[in-house]
Amino acid sequence: MNGKDNMSRRDFFKVAGAAGLAAAGLAACDGVGRERNAQDGGKMPSGGMTLRANPKTGEKVSLLGFGMMRLPFKEDGEADGGSAIDQEMVNELVDVAIRQGVNYFDTSPAYCKGLSERATGIALSRYPRDRYFVATKLSNFAPSSWSREASLAMYHRSFEELQVEYIDYLLLHGVGMGSDAMQEFRARYIDNGILDYLLEERKAGRIRNLGFSYHGDIRVFDYLLSMQDVYRWDFVQIQLNYLDWKYAKEINPRNTNAVYLYGELEKRHIPAVIMEPLLGGRLSNVPDNVVAKLKEREPERSVASWAFRFAGTFPGVLTVLSGMTRMEHLLDNLRTYSPLQPLTGEELAFLQDAATMMMQFKTIPCNDCKYCMPCPYGIDIPAILLHYNKCVNEGNIPLSSQSEGYREARRAYLVGYGRSVPKLRQASHCIGCGQCNPHCPQLIDIPGELRRIDAYVERLRREAL
Repeated sequence: MNGKDNMSRRDFFKVAGAAGLAAAGLAACDGVGRERNAQDGGKMPSGGMTLRANPKTGEKVSLLGFGMMRLPFKEDGEADGGSAIDQEMVNELVDVAIRQGVNYFDTSPAYCKGLSERATGIALSRYPRDRYFVATKLSNFAPSSWSREASLAMYHRSFEELQVEYIDYLLLHGVGMGSDAMQEFRARYIDNGILDYLLEERKAGRIRNLGFSYHGDIRVFDYLLSMQDVYRWDFVQIQLNYLDWKYAKEINPRNTNAVYLYGELEKRHIPAVIMEPLLGGRLSNVPDNVVAKLKEREPERSVASWAFRFAGTFPGVLTVLSGMTRMEHLLDNLRTYSPLQPLTGEELAFLQDAATMMMQFKTIPCNDCKYCMPCPYGIDIPAILLHYNKCVNEGNIPLSSQSEGYREARRAYLVGYGRSVPKLRQASHCIGCGQCNPHCPQLIDIPGELRRIDAYVERLRREAL
């Protein structure tokens, strides 16, 4: 652990204790959520949603935030170019979430192939404006959108899509990305005068809270925090989970351990919004030996709930985002946060031991954000990487034909690959054009990983390991 990651075991547990008091003090007590959902059949939580206070406004924000990145599509909607979000299902998910006390909804012009803001606006506009907080982003990733005119057009379009007159939480999206992250940040927000414009919009009340989401180069994160007296960030969105807490740099050298990110925000009393609490779903699909340990301690809790409890335990966390495509995801998260039962010091240590155990399994740091998509050659990049990760976690990556359980593992990998990735969208069709690489917030060498996976698959097919 380098100097940026230092937090003693005692300090770690001290944070957990403070979080317990904070969560207990802000947990709702109005008995919301005693209904049952007829479609899902799952039991609603009997307690109220845990709330956290925005230190700037005093407004109470639900600890569970609804991430609108992975909205449900109608059957074959993705195959039709992604033009068929299941709005009826989105409305139903939002209805249940709001009824159970969720009031923070996070979207972006880039999500769901550009359709998330509109779907979010349709769902939320059915409610009084004071029932929800909406967060969106200035997602001007492409150089073609770095001009002042293009960035302003994107910003103003968000108001139209969301059907609002003000935005509660606006973020500069994905600062720290790019091969020259500081230069890219300046081109996107400084040289074109956009950040100055957004600061004026905050003064005018059209933006209630201004912040940024961080990916990649730590120099940009540190620079923006060093300018806190000038910009007065109201919140910052970071990646935090029990694997990234101290192993983020080992997973990807360009990442920064969450213990440092959270600690820097806490020192400045800047609320943290948490993304990737499940690390792209990997912490709901952990290796079998880790599952056994989690279930031994809490048989009735889901594997995912441990990760959500971890993220919510820290008192400087305002809300934890979850992309909830299906009703069962929503219900499980509602049960975790209604109210939150903060992790004890002993449970935090247990999770860190689980993280250490998981680091024995070398997965690809894909978070299924789909920023790499669409591939011009039709390759389903996230599905390929996620299937590989799933097989690593389940022990279905035979290293040689002499490995124990070789036949079963080989069959599991090849059959699962064929089912999860259609033949014409598999890694063998990658030509190495590299168009995907600049869009990956995890800075994965995508063509390199696809070549490696394709070579491995071919060896499995030939039984040549």
